[in-house]
Amino acid sequence: METYLRVTFHSEGAKPSEVADRLVGFGFLPTQGNYDFVYDWKAEATQEQVLDLGDEVGRLLRGYRVLFELETV
Repeated sequence: METYLRVTFHSEGAKPSEVADRLVGFGFLPTQGNYDFVYDWKAEATQEQVLDLGDEVGRLLRGYRVLFELETV
């Protein structure tokens, strides 16, 4: 199971490299294509775990003035 993350940056927000460093430090891997990062669960994740991941991403990016979108497949 994987969760894909797309980040939209704001010109008045944090540098993309700062955002990437935080996300990689948390366990996301950079990717190319429709999404910017991927989180590999290595197994099936529960709905609660996916929601907790979304909450944590929100905490990680708070104050960085970016928008994010998650998709888990």
